[in-house]
Amino acid sequence: MIFYTTKTTNMNFNKIMFTLLALAGLQTIKAQENTENSLKEVIVKGFKTVNGIGHLPDSKDGIIYAGKKSEIILVDSLDANKAVNNTRQILGRIPGLNIVETESSGFTANGIATRGLNPSQSVEMNTRQNGYNVSADIYGYNESYYIPPMEAVNRIELVRGAASLQFGSQFGGLVNYVTKDAPKNKPFEFITSQTIGSYGLFNSFNSVGGNYKKLSYYGFLQYRNMEGYRPNSQQSQVSGFGKIQYNHSEKLNFGVEYSLLRNKIKMPGGLTDSLFYANPKTSTRARNWLKSPWNIITAYANYTPTENSTLSVKSTYLFSSRSLVWRNEDGGAGATDDIDPITGAYVPREVGIEKMNNTTTEVRYSQNYYLGNQKSTFAGGVRQSYAWFKRQGGGEGTTNSDFDLSITGDWGYDLDFTTTNLAPFVENIFKITKNFTITPGFRFEYLRSTAKGHKEVEGDIQITDEVRNRTFALAGLGLELKPGKNTSIYANISQAYRPIDYSQLEPFGTSSKIDPNLKDSKGFNSDLGYRGTIRNYLNFDIGAFYMAYNDRIGVTLATDPITGDYYSIRKNIANSVHQGIESYIEFNILKYFNSQSDFGLSIFNSFSYVDAKYTTGEFKGKRVEAAAETTNRIGLIFSTSKLSTTLQYNYIGDSYGDASNVMTSEDPVAGHIPSYTVLDWSASYKLNNFAIKLGANNLTDKSYFTRRTDEYPGPGIIPAVGRSFYLGFTAKFQ
Repeated sequence: MIFYTTKTTNMNFNKIMFTLLALAGLQTIKAQENTENSLKEVIVKGFKTVNGIGHLPDSKDGIIYAGKKSEIILVDSLDANKAVNNTRQILGRIPGLNIVETESSGFTANGIATRGLNPSQSVEMNTRQNGYNVSADIYGYNESYYIPPMEAVNRIELVRGAASLQFGSQFGGLVNYVTKDAPKNKPFEFITSQTIGSYGLFNSFNSVGGNYKKLSYYGFLQYRNMEGYRPNSQQSQVSGFGKIQYNHSEKLNFGVEYSLLRNKIKMPGGLTDSLFYANPKTSTRARNWLKSPWNIITAYANYTPTENSTLSVKSTYLFSSRSLVWRNEDGGAGATDDIDPITGAYVPREVGIEKMNNTTTEVRYSQNYYLGNQKSTFAGGVRQSYAWFKRQGGGEGTTNSDFDLSITGDWGYDLDFTTTNLAPFVENIFKITKNFTITPGFRFEYLRSTAKGHKEVEGDIQITDEVRNRTFALAGLGLELKPGKNTSIYANISQAYRPIDYSQLEPFGTSSKIDPNLKDSKGFNSDLGYRGTIRNYLNFDIGAFYMAYNDRIGVTLATDPITGDYYSIRKNIANSVHQGIESYIEFNILKYFNSQSDFGLSIFNSFSYVDAKYTTGEFKGKRVEAAAETTNRIGLIFSTSKLSTTLQYNYIGDSYGDASNVMTSEDPVAGHIPSYTVLDWSASYKLNNFAIKLGANNLTDKSYFTRRTDEYPGPGIIPAVGRSFYLGFTAKFQ
């Protein structure tokens, strides 16, 4: 929301404010209209008074959102530790968001999920930047190792399960990180932000942007270094982005973008329960390293042939890799990596290398047309993708402690995977009356997967040469009724599908096994909700959901028939049902009493209750792994034109590491994940083109964890980061 001053009246300011929210918020906007509307000029000067979330319009950029549950977050409106992409503060207002906090252990970004789905590496989400995929493979290896630094992000768009029709079949829906763009009407602008913090944090973010005639450009470079919360958890990272756009006319623009990530991460290993509760800072590994360089090149064109039609084309080439050298020998998290007293040296480490490439092209077309007296909207398109993925692992590495990928002998496995995908899709908003719309949609997917190579199993060489072809259709229907100008009732149901991916076919390590009879998962999502705003003091979205997830792939315990030992196995566990309520309410107390107040004092509550349980199979009635029943986040925000500060309370209910719901186990994946409460505080002060930011995360220094893992990046419990502080300075030059 914004504060505004005007020279004339007779304008729907709520509509202006919502539009500004959806378009990422401009600081100063001047609008001129003709005398027909008796409005000469409006000057809107914006600053933060309500820092909440909004929702996407019925259609935008050729994409239909009518009848869907969606959220949009303006990153600049948030008080948060953006230097380390603190997900709790940035995305925590999304009701029911499950965040796996593993940034101190070998991941560059925390994974997310909704509605009790698996948050690890955001595998259940369709993760995008500026509308194109940034994961290694749309279906075969859809883990997210890269997201842009939050200091470079303008807004974050989320669409729940109904996103399966226009973006892909993932159960979790879409998350799209939209980077900042070239500043308007400026030939040059330079922004620099420097941040220091606990555990050796130093973050430097620098961006440039501007316009020259018909050319616009924007780019950033970020460098981040951290010693880490635990020993052996040092991280260094460089992120970069460049965009050049040629604005040929009001109807046509096209451009290119390039994103890169370079990192080097030391992994401290996982912990047993006893080690964690004795000291969560304990490290069991000192020789584990990871690199995951990422490269994405995108070319795009946007064409508006008429006022009522749009055509867009995006073509992306991703070439990236992940390299590991580690020592996670048998014995679990309690086994130490010590020097052998006989040889006087460490035992050899294991080396693994993955090379990821994919090309994806999406074409979208939209058309507004009249059906009777009402304007309806058609949107459709097609996605074509081809990915090739090489996985080499089990190589015997050196006895050294540095990052060294050299091996002795052959690889333990050497596999090549490919995925070919072709998917046309259509949706249509039928505007039945002025306030009521019906939006049916359909998507057809063709998927071809291949796996070739060999793997050594107990001294035998197994040869793989597998081809899978399948087609599937997804349909959905959305309804939306707008009883008032700023409120709506929405409902939808959409089918979803999750194919088997590479990681589910081949375990990365030896502590987990894979069921050879794995098959794809399928089901549907449904929503019913009521959302809206009341003047400039209340923002709300309250709803219920029901999701059926059939043939769900998960991890559970099994017993070795020969040794009697327990081991974890990934297989089709059973069918599960996820149902519950989600609500977001934000109330600006000062604006309620004085709508013209120059100050804002808001309180928000993001709450969800998720009942996610297996409904068939041996674990019928058990809770789905990683699915917390209750998630409750409460924030208090005070803001003026220069100062903004936020205190956020986070409560996450308990969950389990596997489908058996055992409280304790010798297996590193299985066991109880206790509930936890975390407090975060952040503030910023702006004066002209300068700003100071500071804050504290995990104020009470709570010891907790959100995940139990197998060998990577564990094995065992991955502790979350304890209390930390940060201080930063930002300057803008133009």
